[in-house]
Amino acid sequence: MDTEAVRSFVRAAELGQLQHAADELGVTQQAVSKRIATLERELDVRLFTRTARGVELTLDGQAFLPHARTIVAGVDRAVAAIRPGSRALRIDVLGLRSAQAVVLHDYWRSHPETDLDVVTLRVNDPRAVVAAVQAGDIDASFRSVTDPATLPRDVQMIHAFDSPTELLVGPRHPLAAARTLTPAQLRRHRIWVPGIAPRSEWADFYDQLAADFDLRIDAAGPNFGNEVLLDILADSTDVATLVGSRDRYIWPTNHDLRRIPIVNPTLAYPLSLILPRANPHPGLRAIIDHFASLAPPPAATWRPSWAMAPRHRDAVEGDASAAASA
Repeated sequence: MDTEAVRSFVRAAELGQLQHAADELGVTQQAVSKRIATLERELDVRLFTRTARGVELTLDGQAFLPHARTIVAGVDRAVAAIRPGSRALRIDVLGLRSAQAVVLHDYWRSHPETDLDVVTLRVNDPRAVVAAVQAGDIDASFRSVTDPATLPRDVQMIHAFDSPTELLVGPRHPLAAARTLTPAQLRRHRIWVPGIAPRSEWADFYDQLAADFDLRIDAAGPNFGNEVLLDILADSTDVATLVGSRDRYIWPTNHDLRRIPIVNPTLAYPLSLILPRANPHPGLRAIIDHFASLAPPPAATWRPSWAMAPRHRDAVEGDASAAASA
């Protein structure tokens, strides 16, 4: 089996587009297509279906993906074992404009010597992310497993930092002039968050948020991306959404959108880091210390029930040492 064909399949599955996979691998889209076609003939199954937005995994493709990641990770480890030095620290973020990516970029700007590879796995199921960490395909991921007891023994989850939420509205929304808002003031207003994936960590977050504060959170309709959502907010008199205070968004100046902090209590999304329990990448230590240096949210802060308490780097190293000696 051609391992480069398997690598092309994995990156196309994670990025959702053959051209993006080709750009990352440094080959043409035609080369990626040929590799995947050869792999499909060898396996005698279809791995992808084409859509207007790119490619999507078939059921056979979904079944093959975790094993393909293991193959690619094994090849990478074999090459790294005979190559001087080691590969870059590879961390998965939910999006390149997310709070996680912003914080990592801030760290890298202060430490440009850091060999850092920021990637985005196109999966909503945290089990797939855990499998990628186990396989060594990534060194850590900004994901949360809402029931930590389900984590395998060789993987751990630690608190990274809290991301306070803000209300994002257009200039004609009834709350647009507010400087701050309390959760009680959000009641009866439509908070639109399209594309909430069922059984994902953020689905659990919004379910608990709506129940605890009697909020009207609407996930109806397809998710056409942030640009479309921002366009709708700019023209709406009744639609708002929630964003993280560190999330980075760009919109035309004539949209005149308003980001309004939510206080008393602050509504915090807890960001966790999933990483190996034994022998985590040494580059993670300084980044975890950087998380600890971030300003904490106010004392009056709401978090979902599965939020974890902050932990210092030494606790992470202690866990890893204990696992290594077990």
